[in-house]
Amino acid sequence: MESIFFCCFSYLQNAYGMTCKCGVSFLLLALAGRFVTRFIELEGLTCLLNFLRSMDHATCESRIHTSLIGCIKALMNNSQGRAHVLAQPEAISTIAQSLRTENSKTKVAVLEILGAVCLVPGGHKKVLQAMLHYQVYAAERTRFQTLLNELDRSLGRYRDEVNLKTAIMSFINAVLNAGAGEVRSLFPFRLHLRYEFLMLGIQPVIDKLRQHENAILDKHLDFFEMVRNEDDLELARRFDMVHIDTKSASQMFELIHKKLKHTEAYPCLLSVLHHCLQMPYKRNGGYFQQWQLLDRILQQIVLQDERGVDPDLAPLENFNVKNIVNMLINENEVKQWRDQAEKFRKEHMELVSRLERKERECETKTMEKEEMMRTLNKMKDKLARESQELRQARGQVAELVAQLSEIERVPGTVWNEIDDMQVFRILDLEDFEKMFSAYQRHQKELGSTEDIYLASRKVKELSVIDGRRAQNCIILLSKLKLSNEEIRQAILKMDEQEDLAKDMLEQLLKFIPEKSDIDLLEEHKHEIERMARADRFLYEMSRIDHYQQRLQALFFKKKFQERLAEAKPKVEAILLASRELTLSKRLKQMLEVVLAVGNFMNKGQRGGAYGFRVASLNKIADTKSSIDRNISLLHYLIMILEKHFPDILNMPSELQHLPEAAKVNLAELEKEVGNLKKGLRAVEVELEYQRRQVREPNDKFVPVMSDFITVSSFSFSELEDQLNEARDKFAKALTHFGEQESKMQPDEFFGIFDTFLQAFLEARQDLEAMRRKKEEEERRTRMETMLKEQRERERWQRQRKVLAGSALEEGGEFDDLVSALRSGEVFDKDLSKLKRSRKRSGSQAPEATRERAINRLNY
Repeated sequence: MESIFFCCFSYLQNAYGMTCKCGVSFLLLALAGRFVTRFIELEGLTCLLNFLRSMDHATCESRIHTSLIGCIKALMNNSQGRAHVLAQPEAISTIAQSLRTENSKTKVAVLEILGAVCLVPGGHKKVLQAMLHYQVYAAERTRFQTLLNELDRSLGRYRDEVNLKTAIMSFINAVLNAGAGEVRSLFPFRLHLRYEFLMLGIQPVIDKLRQHENAILDKHLDFFEMVRNEDDLELARRFDMVHIDTKSASQMFELIHKKLKHTEAYPCLLSVLHHCLQMPYKRNGGYFQQWQLLDRILQQIVLQDERGVDPDLAPLENFNVKNIVNMLINENEVKQWRDQAEKFRKEHMELVSRLERKERECETKTMEKEEMMRTLNKMKDKLARESQELRQARGQVAELVAQLSEIERVPGTVWNEIDDMQVFRILDLEDFEKMFSAYQRHQKELGSTEDIYLASRKVKELSVIDGRRAQNCIILLSKLKLSNEEIRQAILKMDEQEDLAKDMLEQLLKFIPEKSDIDLLEEHKHEIERMARADRFLYEMSRIDHYQQRLQALFFKKKFQERLAEAKPKVEAILLASRELTLSKRLKQMLEVVLAVGNFMNKGQRGGAYGFRVASLNKIADTKSSIDRNISLLHYLIMILEKHFPDILNMPSELQHLPEAAKVNLAELEKEVGNLKKGLRAVEVELEYQRRQVREPNDKFVPVMSDFITVSSFSFSELEDQLNEARDKFAKALTHFGEQESKMQPDEFFGIFDTFLQAFLEARQDLEAMRRKKEEEERRTRMETMLKEQRERERWQRQRKVLAGSALEEGGEFDDLVSALRSGEVFDKDLSKLKRSRKRSGSQAPEATRERAINRLNY
């Protein structure tokens, strides 16, 4: 192999008078067309690659290795040579093997080649394949591991170290943002590649690299972070989130759960999780590869495009996501048709069953019809006999009517003086109609078989309760799903089986039988079977001794603990907040500073003050600076505290119960405690009454409520004592701050401090945002200035190179690309776009974010 290599160089030496390997690099740069063509024809690239594969360790660490990489770099500076290098299947992988050397200059040259190849059409995937090849060659645990180690390692020589780290970062940015990563539709692929670097710990290394304070290196670091931030925002926007913590398994699961919860894919997610639970998980059991397989399958599903092409080297061979998805679609279609056929079969069976029922129904109806016809014939004979009697009665009425109609009003007769209208006023027409239409009604009742059938089926119910109230009562009973006797037993036994929920008891209290209802129901107690459902329920409940008092006592018992649990935290909030305000040393120091600032501002107007109303605290944030309207007196006060009294900034930690106390209305709280006391007293009165009565066998009111009174009275006395103590502490807190007890309630008093603390915390956040923005603007200004100077120097160098004789038609393309990649100029367009996008989003941010620019303050 070496003989072939030296034969190649012998030809180069004879043809061009070169005496060293470095001369090949010079010739490749200077004599592009003729020399490169001849070099390729003599398989010079093959010789170089073979030598790189077979060189020993000493050669690997020597300048010869660097020169050989320079030869390949020079060859790629020509379009013909570059195409020849890219056409070699293993050329880029062989070049990547040179990263194994300890020579930093060789590494820089290799990284510059690989980074530039990423920017060449078709080169990105070759570079990724080369890094996978290097992973095996260097026995790396994961791809890019060597690069991250080099990025974190210190060489001890500043220039060499910065050059190497700059080359690594430029390569990483090229890998992430070129090739498939630059296509927006393959946004997941860029996230996938970046995740590899993040899992290797690149972020802490980037933070560490900031210490070098090198403009070009910082530019690459800034570009990496800006693109990452934009991608994180884009990913978050897809889930309607502000940020997604990809280190948090729980948050990512919640997002996936939210996204798929109401979709047909949700059962698949559950199946995946179910089977993941059954995956091996022993730490030392060698099961890592099975989880790795699952990871690679998911990667390929996400990354593979519609044509089945993987932008990266396919983790699994012969795994075409599109074909598999199509197979699943076909399988789902078959399943849908099968399900539809099964649905039709069930519908057919149901129709057959319905048909059989209808046939049986028809047979029954036919038999009923025959029976009805026989009954009808019998009724006809009976009706014929009765119709003869009716005709005779009708004749008599008709004769009377005829006689009445024949007589007319004649002057001089009695009919002329009679006014029948006076009789109508006193005549009971309804009774008359009833008396003289009896035959007709009897005829109607017996006139048809339908009337006879309906009359026999008619159910007569007795109802004396108001219709709307009865209807609402029936609705309640239907919800209870208990019989009247079961409800009665539940009330007697004080609901030991928990059949009556609290809300149902509350509704039952609305249907207590009133005295008028009881009187009416008592009148019809002998007709209890005919009573409507609501009437019968009210009647049976009215038979329970002291039904209303029992029900109220039971409801009070069920609600007592809940009401006590609601009242107790409110009392404790007032008590604890009063103590905190009185004992807080930081708050006292804070008030001293506020008083001093206030006296200084008011000097010459009202003189010095010895104190102020606490309500004045919330006016501090409304006082704006005359220089910068974005700065309030509260902002300035916090800056004073940060500089001279930093311990006061921890004041909120001493006042943790203020927010809860600010929500408490003392009058309502006292009213609720009073109601609890009245309720307990009412239960005690009823308990005394029940003890004097003869109890039914199942009546458990006395034992149950006796135990309840014993326990609840003790709990209530504790609450009452706490309330008295809270009143006392609150009064002392008011006195402590010079406020009048009669003019201020807890919600107002504590609300003042709570509002002030919220404004205090928001103002601190404002100042932090202002500082960050100012630092970012200063850093951006410095970076842009340095980049501008760097671009000017590089432009001058390129012009000097052109003037020096680089008149080649195609030469210099690759070198220009490497230079632009090294300086970061290749990313300038994307960097500017990201900055403009960030400025637009910053200008559209609402005022509520409080991220205001501060230009006149020094921090």
